[in-house]
This record gives sequence, structure tokens and C-alpha cells, in this order.
Amino acid sequence: METGIIRHGSPEAADSQIHRGTNQSGMRDHNERLVLSLVRQHGSLAKSDIARMTGLSAQTVSVIMRELEDESLLVRQAPLRGKIGQPSIPMALNPDGAYFIGLKIGRRSAELVLIDFLGNVRSMLQHSYRYPAPRETVEFVSSGMKKMRGELTPAQDKRIAGLGIAMPFELWNWADTAGAPRDVMDEWRHRDIRTDIQLQCDFPVYLQNDATSACGAELVFGQAGAARDFVYFYIGAFAGGGIVLNGRLFGGPTGNAGALGSMPVPGPNGQPTQLIDVASIAMLEKALNARGVEASHLWTSPEDWGDIGVELDNWINSAARALAYAIVAASSVIDFEAAVIDGWMPKTVRKRLVDAVTAAIAGIDGEGLKLPAVREGTVGIHARALGGASLPLSERFLIGSTTISRSA
Repeated sequence: METGIIRHGSPEAADSQIHRGTNQSGMRDHNERLVLSLVRQHGSLAKSDIARMTGLSAQTVSVIMRELEDESLLVRQAPLRGKIGQPSIPMALNPDGAYFIGLKIGRRSAELVLIDFLGNVRSMLQHSYRYPAPRETVEFVSSGMKKMRGELTPAQDKRIAGLGIAMPFELWNWADTAGAPRDVMDEWRHRDIRTDIQLQCDFPVYLQNDATSACGAELVFGQAGAARDFVYFYIGAFAGGGIVLNGRLFGGPTGNAGALGSMPVPGPNGQPTQLIDVASIAMLEKALNARGVEASHLWTSPEDWGDIGVELDNWINSAARALAYAIVAASSVIDFEAAVIDGWMPKTVRKRLVDAVTAAIAGIDGEGLKLPAVREGTVGIHARALGGASLPLSERFLIGSTTISRSA
């Protein structure tokens, strides 16, 4: 993986500023967060651009950007020379300004990822299993972090600003569906996984629902374009989702807003069922197993499922119909600009699914509604792990509430 060298303005001050122990420290000043958010959004900006966008005085912007540069969070780009006056100097995020770790705990696999300040993946590890077990998961995180941090220089390691966990809430309720022993899954009910992992870390650890975290990855790292209000579906072993309102991830009071997997949709027999019982990849696995086809490659090779056959065609058709109803139903509550669909699947399958959803929506009565544009997600299969890594990034450096939980 790519590595880099930290460009320190004032190394000791910068490291101590980033590496205090809680989300109350670091970049809590609103104006500094605003500047970092704008620079992230635009790639690079000059002081005059930021002053114009924010309404802050040129002197205030100069002070803020000088401090951010001293803390090695911003770096200077090549001067832009105009016809008159002094050249403007764009400032960009320093990739080595901070690092973040993301952990995805899924029903069939766990992922651990280390990213830099730009969201570039520096290291990634994956662990597949038939079902998640708490002790095994903590051991995977412990050994994985040791390996990842061992590849960093001491100065880079000090710049790890946090770890975010993306996992299904109330995981113990999925014992039967996941085909896991109930006693093992019940362990999740009595374990505080965030605290277990926090004991191994000298930086803060955050927790969020996995599908909501994937939505956060699309918001922070994806190409959401001009859409500031969108409903997001992540199709993994089980379907889930998230909501973005006014450019911010909305989790609600409990962090469970956008629990789209529980949305009622028409089932195969016309009776109501939940989206999770139709659009989840676990349903495709079940269909393949019924034909005697071993389907572990659905979880171990998400980039290429090979030639699955009619079961894939049938799953896409039924999942698309269910997703179409879910999108129309969601649009009756909020007039979203876009409906974004991503998942643990090859890009070719994702495109087929999105095209099928678009076609299915055309056959649903949407009178009185402004239906959103349906499009593919831009983050891809690792959206949940990257969403986990985005939790400390958003909490400590960006504008906007992400409704992060501190415990399971």
C-alpha cells in the first residue's frame, strides 16, 4: 500500500493537538472545521476563495489557515498567477495530517482498514467466517492493528486520530438468519465491543450502525455531486441503509434512523414483508444452496461472482422490485434528490440492479410524489469499513452531526 512522509509545520504541537484522548479535543472550533470541510469538498482552495464562501474576514481566514498549516493538516500548492496582483496560493489537505482506522463487523466477514486524511487506503485486512464471534473479532482487531501500526513510522502512528466501528445494531437478533449458534450470538448482547477495543487503543473509538456508516462513506468519500438530500441503500449479507439531509448524515436520536432493511415491501406472495427478507444477498445465497451450489464466493470474492446463472437473475428482479417500493415509500416522507444503491457485489451486478430498480419504479404509481434519481454508489464494496473510518474523521475534523454512538 501507499506510504507517505509527514510534512510537519510544528510537529510537537500538531501531534498533541490531534492526539488528545476524546472527541472533545482537537479541531472543535467551528471555523476550522468549516475550512477543512470546504477544502475537502473542493480539493484545494485559496484564502480568498474561503473568505468569499464563508463570509469570514480575510484576516480571520489567514489566521485559521496558518494554524492548520502549522498543525500539518493543510499544505501549500503551487501558486496561481493572475494578470494582476500577487499570486494566490491554494491550500490542500495534507494526506499525512491524520490517519483513521475503520472496522466493519459483518454477518459473514470483518474488515479492518487504515486510511489517511484524504481517504486513501493505506492498509486493509479481511477476515471471513460463517458467523461473527466477539472474542474472535477482538483478536482480529488486535492482531490487525499491530500489523498496520507496525508499518507506520512513529510520527505517523501518533497521528492516528481514532477508530470507528461499523456493525449491525442488536446483532444477536440475527442468530437464526445468519445460521449461527444462539449462545455465540447472545454473547454480543452482553459485550460492549467498543469498550473492548478501546482498551487496546490510545485514541478514541466510535460506534455506528454498519449501513449508516456506509452511507457516511458515500457522503464523505463518494461522488455525491450536488445532491444534499439522498436515501442510501447498502446491499450486503442483509440490506440496510441510511439518510443524508442537508448534506449531513442523519442518524436520529438512537442512531437507527434510515433502518431501511426493516421497511415493509410486497413479498413474493403479495403479502407485506421486510426489505431485508427480499433484497439481501443472503437470499441469493439461500437460493444457490437450495440448488446444491456452494456460495461462499459471494462473501470472499465480491469483485467477481463468476457465472451464477438464473438464481442471480431472479434475485436481481425480486430485489429491484422491493427496492423500488422502498424508494417510492421513502419519497412520500422526504423528497430526496437521489436514491443511491451500493453493496457487497461486483460493479456489473450493481449496475444491473440499479437499472432494474429504475425500470421497476416506472411501473409504480408515484402520483403526487417527486421521485428521486436512482444511481449507483461510488464507494463500493468497502463502504462499511471506510464508513467506520469516516466516523472519527467527521467527529473530529468536519462540519455536521453524525449521531455517533459511544457504546453498543
